[in-house]
Amino acid sequence: MGEDEQRTLVDRVAQALRENGLTVSVQAEAEAELESGQRRVWLRVSRDGNELAYTALVKRRLTPLSLVELLAQLRQPADAGGPLPLLLCEHVTAPLADQLREQQQPFADAAGNAFLEGGGLYVYVRGRKLHPKQLALRASSGFIATRLKVLFALICDAELAGAANREIAAAADVALDAMPAVIADLVRHGLLRVIDQQRFVDAGRRLLDEWAQAYALGLRGKTLSGRYLTPEFDHWRDWQLHPGHTRWGGEAAAALLLGEQLPAPPRPCVLTIYGDKLPARLVDEQRFEAASPAAYEGLVEVRKPFWGKSLAFDAQAETVAPALIYADLLATGKAQCIEMAEMIYNALLAERFPPA
Repeated sequence: MGEDEQRTLVDRVAQALRENGLTVSVQAEAEAELESGQRRVWLRVSRDGNELAYTALVKRRLTPLSLVELLAQLRQPADAGGPLPLLLCEHVTAPLADQLREQQQPFADAAGNAFLEGGGLYVYVRGRKLHPKQLALRASSGFIATRLKVLFALICDAELAGAANREIAAAADVALDAMPAVIADLVRHGLLRVIDQQRFVDAGRRLLDEWAQAYALGLRGKTLSGRYLTPEFDHWRDWQLHPGHTRWGGEAAAALLLGEQLPAPPRPCVLTIYGDKLPARLVDEQRFEAASPAAYEGLVEVRKPFWGKSLAFDAQAETVAPALIYADLLATGKAQCIEMAEMIYNALLAERFPPA
């Protein structure tokens, strides 16, 4: 299974768990990779103050024959003190669910079936079936990306929720004919509410965090268009970006927005610039050179904007929207970035997206 397919399946299973009333946090490990070349994915599942932590083991199909081999694999000694493996599948039949529970093996699938036990939490759901039409739609990476773009537009401009589909599609830079399915999906999952035939965004931190986690897994990797090194890295505050073409994201954007709230601004690990392409003047002045795949420190990442030109942004702002800065910081998995993300939330997002 390719990395994009794994991301899509993890996203769908996480959403199915949320539909069971659980809070699910998904984090892809930013630096270490498995021997297969795939990044390790961590999940935290909680309800009523009880929480379980897992590493994801993704298997598209589970059969009685493959279950025996899989259970033997899972019985191998785990990392000392590390989270238990959580088996994530497309669908687990009722008999296989019973077997997994008997073997005390946690699992969850895209239909909402699951077995989770420990830390004061117990979940056992079996017998749910996948609906073929919904499966074909939600499994497609194109639908996942479109859904994420629409959600981002609504997060940036809540008034769009009540606008015509054509206006939302333009702001999100998605096809108009995809809008009915996306809107229906958002309503079904409680992210959009309909009152007296008027749509409203359910703007809480749950929405913001779910979008940030899904963006990291399902869209962020597709935005990267270039990686560069420059001897002028430490002088990034002197670089002249044109807001109409390029804007700061990630750590640099957070440092600019937080200002004096950062008593000793840390040196960024990565400088993130959103723009269709780097201006030739900037490349020449800052002496950019293409980075090798092995370079991970002192990098300049160029990422393509994934939103429409009509989305409401401050025309003179040096940075992308705070919600995107927040998501990019969390996606790094680095402690200093996660701390800055919390500061961005408290300073710029908490009023609009309050905790539950």
